[in-house]
Amino acid sequence: MIYDFFSLIFVFICLLGKVWAAVKLQHSWSQIFTGETITLRCEIQGGEGKVWKYEWTAPNTNSPPTSSEYRISTVSVSHSGDYRCRGSSDYLLTGWSDAFTLTVSFPSKPTVTLQPSWTQIYSGETVTVRCEIQGGEGAQWTYEWRAAKLNTPPTSNEYRIIRATESDSGGYSCRGRRDYFFSEWSDIITLTVSYKPKAKLRADNTAVPVGGSVTLTCSVNPSSSSGWKYYWYRDEKSSEALTTQDAVFHSNGQISVSQEGLYRCRGGRGNPVYYTEDITASIRPVVTLYPNWSEIYRGETITVRCEIHGGDTEWDYEWETNSRIKAPNQNEHRIRSASSSNSGNYRCKSRMKSSQHETTEWSDSVTLTVSDNVHSAASLTVSPDRVQHFTSDSVSLTCEGNSTEWRVRKFSEDGRLSDCRRMTGSTCNINTSKSDTAVYWCESGSGEFSSAVNITVQNDGNGPILVSPVHPVTEGASVSLSCSLRTQKILSNVFFYHNDKLIENDPRGELKISAVSKSDEGFYKCQYSGRESAQSWMSVKVSLIIILLLLLHRCRQSKCKSLFSIFINIHITLGTFQGY
Repeated sequence: MIYDFFSLIFVFICLLGKVWAAVKLQHSWSQIFTGETITLRCEIQGGEGKVWKYEWTAPNTNSPPTSSEYRISTVSVSHSGDYRCRGSSDYLLTGWSDAFTLTVSFPSKPTVTLQPSWTQIYSGETVTVRCEIQGGEGAQWTYEWRAAKLNTPPTSNEYRIIRATESDSGGYSCRGRRDYFFSEWSDIITLTVSYKPKAKLRADNTAVPVGGSVTLTCSVNPSSSSGWKYYWYRDEKSSEALTTQDAVFHSNGQISVSQEGLYRCRGGRGNPVYYTEDITASIRPVVTLYPNWSEIYRGETITVRCEIHGGDTEWDYEWETNSRIKAPNQNEHRIRSASSSNSGNYRCKSRMKSSQHETTEWSDSVTLTVSDNVHSAASLTVSPDRVQHFTSDSVSLTCEGNSTEWRVRKFSEDGRLSDCRRMTGSTCNINTSKSDTAVYWCESGSGEFSSAVNITVQNDGNGPILVSPVHPVTEGASVSLSCSLRTQKILSNVFFYHNDKLIENDPRGELKISAVSKSDEGFYKCQYSGRESAQSWMSVKVSLIIILLLLLHRCRQSKCKSLFSIFINIHITLGTFQGY
């Protein structure tokens, strides 16, 4: 018996040197964050083939497991500390393992950064949006993004925009994911993509004094944009930038020159270099109307102006118009008492006074229509200026005219005629719901009526709406239709339909009609990511005052039971009704 006892001790001591325990982390993570799930495993080295029982020592626990795995489903900072284990099998008992030190920390909130660090960039530039988690550099993260137009967001920490467009504008945020653990979302960083800017060139004097010099200044607007380096050129077609042998270079985009000639400049930044438009190359004027009305009435006053944005150069102007009254060779054509002979298309171009061979391109045409109709004594404007709206949108309908007493009338889809319940002065305020789909018009205290407009409320909160004009479009004028989501105002890759026929097979951001004709009248809708908007009727140059009076007359005769069918029968539906 004594012999057997000493034999067991001998076996135990011998095995003690060959069998030992070790604590290992199941995951290959170098950092553990609060909220994650981890598993520690006790492995008996050299004890294969035996059935073991396990003991654990761990911080902040009174009931450690007796199995080989120690699982913590939601780890916290209090779980930080040393973990040890040992095993026993029959008469065998290993020693305690070396301590495994577990450190649990709070993950930092991710940060979105831009490289280069410009929040204002321009179409065509390259920018990298990066997600950074401070203190989590060694962790194996998968990343999630919320971004302006990411249909398939990357899972890496970088999103590279090779050639930025305006549709890349918007907010960017990210978070990290590891197994079932998520960090919090980063703050949103807003990226603004604008049209390619033009350099602005100024001269302190346009004549070089004998033995003297002239200082030229090149800048890029907006002044808040940064990182610009300026390149200078002399003569119209030179592609070689000026050097220190040609001019004296100062800071802040200034040079001093003593030689006569036509000087040009442009700004560049980034790698590869992104250039602004050249100040003297392809300058294009813009024709504007003051007031900005494309249709005016006989006897009104309006100014047609030719404007060149950027640069303080002096110009001569040339106009081209198909109206019966020709415009003078000045930058402004003021029409004091308009008549139908002033109707037509206007465009202009400019020529530098100091260099008559240096001319701009022709501007786009602007159409001016002078109507002989009597100006309506009442008008109705809608803000936002579109037919379709989402539920819970704030929409205001404002009456204007020579009256101090107004009411906004509403004719609903179910045939009910009512007044706006929330009038503030001459404005009706609506927090839209499906029941607000209706025809609206203004009535003054003295009996004048405005044109009627249609408001349609989109019931599908996730679907798109068509952004189209509320009022009829004047024949010959330009119009743009676009598509919008509640969460994203600017959409690309949109298909447009006219009377249920696909207009073009190529998706685009908006549908532009440069000169509207009667054939453009009809129902329009848009499609984005497989979802269609409701249809909207776009009317071309319809006399709404006469039609509204006709409708009201018909309404009285039929006791207003089916005003919607009247709208359809006489083909002046202004708005959109789902299913038409």
